[in-house]
Amino acid sequence: MRECERCFRTLRILALLAAFSAPGWAQNQAPKPDAGAAGEKAPGAEAEHHGQKAGAGVHSDSSYVIGMDDVLAINVWKEPEISRAVVVRSDGKISLPLVGEMAANGQTPLQLEQEIAKRLENYISEPEVNVMVQDSKSRKINILGMVARPGAYLLTGTTTVLDAIAMAGGFKDFAKQKSIYILRPNDDGTEKRIPFNYKDVIKGKDPEQNIRLQPRDTLVVP
Repeated sequence: MRECERCFRTLRILALLAAFSAPGWAQNQAPKPDAGAAGEKAPGAEAEHHGQKAGAGVHSDSSYVIGMDDVLAINVWKEPEISRAVVVRSDGKISLPLVGEMAANGQTPLQLEQEIAKRLENYISEPEVNVMVQDSKSRKINILGMVARPGAYLLTGTTTVLDAIAMAGGFKDFAKQKSIYILRPNDDGTEKRIPFNYKDVIKGKDPEQNIRLQPRDTLVVP
C-alpha cells in the first residue's frame, strides 16, 4: 500500500513538473560543474583565508544574506525532480518547479528554506528543504592594476582598503601608491570614484580614507 501511495505521489509530481517545463526554467539553472580529472583541484582551492577568490567555497552560515548572482544549491529530500542549483537573477528572484518564482535577494538560507517548504506543502507532505550558497558572487570585490594577485575576492564585513591590498599580495614595482582609487557603483548605474593615498594613510594622515569596502567595489592600483 505504501508503495502504491509513493508511486501515485511521484506520478502527480511528474505531471505538475511538466507544467513548469517552459524554456524559461532552463535559463534560471546554474551550469553543472565539470568533474574534471580525478584529483583535480577546484578553482580557488588554494586561496588563503583572507585572500579567498570570489565563489571559492560554500556558505552555510545562517547569517549570510543572499544577493543577486549568487548560486544556490537547493535540495528537497527524496525529491530529485525539484532539487537543483539556481542563480539569483538580477531582479532578486529564483524559480523552482512547483514553487514558482520567489524572492531570494536579502534573505538568509534558513529563511529561504522555510519559504520554499511552506510553498511545497501543497504538493508534498512535510517537505524537508536545504539551501546552500554554492557560489557567493554577490559578496565580492575586484582588485585591479599593479598588485601581485589581481582578481575577484570574497568580501567580509570588515574588509578595508588596506586589507584588500594585503589580500592581493601587495604592490608591484612602480605602482602609483598615491593615486589609488575605489570605483563604487551607484543605484542609477553610474560609479562613484573614491581616492585613496596609501602613502598618507600609512603615515597616519587622513586615516578616514581607509574605508570599509562594499560588495561590487573595484579597487584600482594604477
